[in-house]
Amino acid sequence: MRHLLLAIQFLTILPVPSPKRCGPDDLGRSTAWFPLVGLLIGGLLWLADLALTPLFPRHLTDALLVMLLALLTGGLHLDGLADVCDGLAARGDKVRFLAVMKDSRVGALGVVGLVLGLLLKYAALLAVPIYLKRPALLAVPALARFAQVALLAGSRAARADGLGNTVLTGMGPAQLLLATATALPLAWFTLQIAGLIALLAVSLWALTVRWYFTRRLDGVTGDIAGFTSETAEVLALLAVVATTAILTWI
Repeated sequence: MRHLLLAIQFLTILPVPSPKRCGPDDLGRSTAWFPLVGLLIGGLLWLADLALTPLFPRHLTDALLVMLLALLTGGLHLDGLADVCDGLAARGDKVRFLAVMKDSRVGALGVVGLVLGLLLKYAALLAVPIYLKRPALLAVPALARFAQVALLAGSRAARADGLGNTVLTGMGPAQLLLATATALPLAWFTLQIAGLIALLAVSLWALTVRWYFTRRLDGVTGDIAGFTSETAEVLALLAVVATTAILTWI
């Protein structure tokens, strides 16, 4: 329970009791619960959709849901998206890349990345067939948080003093196994084939991101985990839309 509370506290702004005991490895161990916290976020989006749908047209409701998702996470992952985009725009070596990501100021490409990310997320959610919208709201945040675990498991930290290093300290195969045990049945029971395709897509994306940044920076950071989560949400929604379209053709 301590690790679950820590995961909720870390990934959301929800008011939960602080764990009474918190060791140096606990944050890493809490990653096993990341998909479950994603399901909690999705449940809140599901309830919000129930409340908003009778009041507003779908395009406005979906925009409000994207805004709510950002608010529930405190913009944590959006910050990572902006920082990584700024780092990608920087010219120079690993030290320069890491310095740009650590800078609290947001550059031009960071702003572009935020705008495009939110726009794609909104458009992809709007394109999800109405009968799959609420199942997608439940599943997609969980799959994106699973992508964080898939990214971090087996990775090394790009910097010794960052949040990524703190998380990686307590991670092991057990966290990935438990996260998979949550994400896999959730993907199937909510979205069936489309859910499994979405899970496969975000898993491959997480591995690709890890491979690229391990080569570029010799490891990953907390910002890269946030970047992975944001892009995985978009990718999961696109996978649901594309899989549904393909299945209608068959």
